[in-house]
Amino acid sequence: MPAHSDALRRPEDFRAPGERARAQPPSRAAGGFTAYLVFVVGVGAIAGFLYGYDTGIISGALLSIREEFGLGHRMQEMTAASILVGAIGGALAGGWLTERVGRRWTVTTLAVVYVLGALASSLAPNAWLLIGARVILGLAVGASSQAVPVYVAELAPAAHRGRCVTMFNVAIGLGILSANLVASEFREAWSWRWMIGAAILPAALLCAATTFLPESPRWLVGRNRTDAARQQLARVRPEGADIDAEIGEIERVVEAERSAPVRGWRGLRQSWLRPAVVAALGIAAFTQITGIEMMIYYAPTLLTGVGIDHATALRSTLWLGLVYAVMTAVGLAVVDRVGRRSLSLWMLPGAAVSLFVLGGLLFFELAGGERAWPVLVCLLAYMFFNAGGIQVVGWLTGSEMYPLSVRAAGTSAQATMVWGSNLVVTASALTLVHSLGTGATMALYGLMNVFAFLFVLRFVPETAGRSLEQIEHSLRDGTFRP
Repeated sequence: MPAHSDALRRPEDFRAPGERARAQPPSRAAGGFTAYLVFVVGVGAIAGFLYGYDTGIISGALLSIREEFGLGHRMQEMTAASILVGAIGGALAGGWLTERVGRRWTVTTLAVVYVLGALASSLAPNAWLLIGARVILGLAVGASSQAVPVYVAELAPAAHRGRCVTMFNVAIGLGILSANLVASEFREAWSWRWMIGAAILPAALLCAATTFLPESPRWLVGRNRTDAARQQLARVRPEGADIDAEIGEIERVVEAERSAPVRGWRGLRQSWLRPAVVAALGIAAFTQITGIEMMIYYAPTLLTGVGIDHATALRSTLWLGLVYAVMTAVGLAVVDRVGRRSLSLWMLPGAAVSLFVLGGLLFFELAGGERAWPVLVCLLAYMFFNAGGIQVVGWLTGSEMYPLSVRAAGTSAQATMVWGSNLVVTASALTLVHSLGTGATMALYGLMNVFAFLFVLRFVPETAGRSLEQIEHSLRDGTFRP
């Protein structure tokens, strides 16, 4: 039995009289889209685009930066990983900021940091100042990866929450694709400074658009501003939606949360929350250690290392970015119907096999140089399965598994795990290649995809089609399990 008070375990604290809330499907009226909700999701997508572009552009720009500043492989790793150091700090601060000033003003603040970080990076006169500027840029990347999925999840209807939040992932893919396109097609016309500085434009657009965003109704109810919450919720729900019922459900959960003995970061240690913490943090780690960042940051370096010329390597990464964007869009279309757990379990084996085959080809020197196409096929196959599976659900599961009383801390922990794992991969990738060889390194990442499959099978339950309040009920009931 979970270790919390009887008051927190009573069904009537969380359900309408005579009803089992977690068994109730979302109402048809509450499940529709409005133009304003589409706008909100679109603004969140701009933040996702910046995440993808600012992290992905280093892949193509690093070759030119290496030449201009004379960087060895250690300094290349530091340059690529610097944005991740900032992202960890941003992820830790994001939860605190969203709780103190609200979700909307947090996104506005991050938009300003996006502008300043991109500008400082593009003007850096040496490698160390570039690293420092990208740490600042990383603060916005990390905090937005925590704040934006939570913000969108709290505004979206349960029936479409997966698609709404996954738009953030799709936009990440579009950002990476755009970064690869710029690096490939503008490599002679633009210096690396213009490539990095191009992010200023969408960042300024994000800054302007945030002035029209609503505040999260769940945050407002938590601040005793129920009338304001009702007004904001009505703006993103279609005509005829039962706003009072939705507000009532939020109020019941908020009232129960206020009587919780512990909240915030300390609250994450409660035994009844452990299944959510394990599932969400595990998924967060596996989105990175399954190898995606190796492909995003170092694909041109990897390909030139096996004898593929510079121009072909850059164009190949453009195809990788295209597959990433397409597969996250496909995931967006199916994630609410197929489910988070099922989508991951179907796609992870394909990613593992792709990397094992790639590792074998490189280890036994069966491909490379003039025989580059098998390497590219394996990379594209890996991207197909990884981007269309675990990458789609990575941010989504963290945004919907944590109860309101610990949601800010939980999603901060989620984002910190993502960026910490990302940092480990990015800071060690070239060292692994130098120590083990490219083939053995690819096989190691393939093994991580096998471990990810086993983890999802054992620890991750399905959350598709359930409201945030219903998910919380199952945690308190002890029924949150695969």
